[in-house]
Amino acid sequence: MTTGTRTGVWLIGARGSVATTAVTGCAATTAGLHPPTGMVTETDAFASAGLPPLASLVFGGHDTAACPLPKRAEELTAAGVLPHGLAAAVAAELAAADAEIRPGGPLPGGSHDAEDLITSFAADMTDFRDRLALDRVVVVNVASTEPAPGGAALPPSSLYAAAALRAGCPYVNFTPSTGLRHPALTDALAASGLPHAGRDGKTGQTLLRSVLAPMFHQRALTVRAWSGTNLLGGGDGAALADPAAAAAKNAGKERVLADVFGHVPEGEVHIDEVPALGEWKTAWDHIAFDGFLGSRMILQTTWQGCDSALAAPLVLDLARLTARAHERGLAGPLEDLAFYFKDPEGESSACLADQYARLVAFAASLGEVR
Repeated sequence: MTTGTRTGVWLIGARGSVATTAVTGCAATTAGLHPPTGMVTETDAFASAGLPPLASLVFGGHDTAACPLPKRAEELTAAGVLPHGLAAAVAAELAAADAEIRPGGPLPGGSHDAEDLITSFAADMTDFRDRLALDRVVVVNVASTEPAPGGAALPPSSLYAAAALRAGCPYVNFTPSTGLRHPALTDALAASGLPHAGRDGKTGQTLLRSVLAPMFHQRALTVRAWSGTNLLGGGDGAALADPAAAAAKNAGKERVLADVFGHVPEGEVHIDEVPALGEWKTAWDHIAFDGFLGSRMILQTTWQGCDSALAAPLVLDLARLTARAHERGLAGPLEDLAFYFKDPEGESSACLADQYARLVAFAASLGEVR
């Protein structure tokens, strides 16, 4: 990465919990207020990859919400997501990012058609890049999960993805939403020559599955059933209370098991909204498996965490890696970033260890002298 360059990160859902945590965390880490815990790109294996420094990232985005980032950060502090005093310490950085957030859509009852919205969104992205003299802008979707689309109409996530293509911006889909995977965008995506990555960030239950499933498979232990339950609060819980949105989310969770075992074991994943949990979630898995001589055994796991704090460092990682890939002239799906996703682009091992090895090799290639 050339010294003195600046990289834009355009967040779809820019006033949500994940986006607010990412912006706050970037500012806090840059200022030396907190270590970059959870950021894989800040480890030694990525030191020579030529990634844009955290201090060079400039944030903006789209959102339909009106709550400004400083206020949203205060709310996340009250919810226990951000440490006390941090929002005030980085208030200037939050205000600067909030000033670059533009109205999103489509809004209920709005009169703009899809083409109008795509044109408007693309103009916002282009203006952000040109006005602030940014070398490139990576668009990252961190908005709430939308139901799987029905019919030919572009869902909101695909409107933003189409705008990213039109604006010449690399794109990352951190959600289970359709984004670039809509058939209507196939030709435009192929012609764009842009790198892109996705889909659905791997932060909790599925992260654990990508470690445990290969363990059972490699030890020749027969998994008879794998069931799971997720208890979610906050905006994610509200969004996933919609059965169609939950189905889109669960598809990625099942892919890990299908890829490892060659089939999906008996059992289902349930997602329940529990507003009292706020920004926190609990994920429970019950795994029934057979051992030697048919001995029947069970493994149960419980994962309790804050999804925003788990997701935010990954969003920063992905923005940096995708920006560097764009700088190096890479195009098409960034399959080497499967480490970060439940439903990644292309064909790759679902084993987290394999994905990590591939990611490290990719980082080394980004730093090679040409």
